[in-house]
Amino acid sequence: MRGRIPPALCLAAALAALLPAACARRSQDLHCGACRALVDELEWEIAQVDPRKTIQMGSFRINPDGSQSVVEVPYARSEAHLTELLERVCEKMKEYGEKVDPSTHRKSYVRVISHDGTKMDLSGVKIDGDVASSLKFACESIAEEYEDELIEFLSHEADHVKDRLCSKRTDLCDHALHIPHDEL
Repeated sequence: MRGRIPPALCLAAALAALLPAACARRSQDLHCGACRALVDELEWEIAQVDPRKTIQMGSFRINPDGSQSVVEVPYARSEAHLTELLERVCEKMKEYGEKVDPSTHRKSYVRVISHDGTKMDLSGVKIDGDVASSLKFACESIAEEYEDELIEFLSHEADHVKDRLCSKRTDLCDHALHIPHDEL
């Protein structure tokens, strides 16, 4: 019996070795999902603003020649509007649920309440307060840490902002190639 390791100890060691990888993947899935949901919500909010609405930007000082260096820019993608949105957009995470891909066991986060009131397919979606609060916390962390990048990307109309921001710029989604490109 001497020198032989008990099976229970082997099992415990194996589980202990796998636990950090599982937690890391869960954290990555959560942060990737929060980033993608954050961008979706910001883009939807931007689209709701009247395109004719403008805001004055620039210096309100009067130049020596009597003119001012003030320009009007579209409000929807202005820094002022984007900053305002970033302060409140993470509240929308309570409208999301967690869906686990049966083949990869990766988690993604999907809206459980549509913007326009249409019925949604919620089969396989876990809806609970823990999911919503974890997603909201991750969203707030991302919004704070990557505020400048979010404003930079969203201040101009661009394609594939989710992929460019969440995968390439922040590395929050290193597996983004396997996530379906959804539309709001």
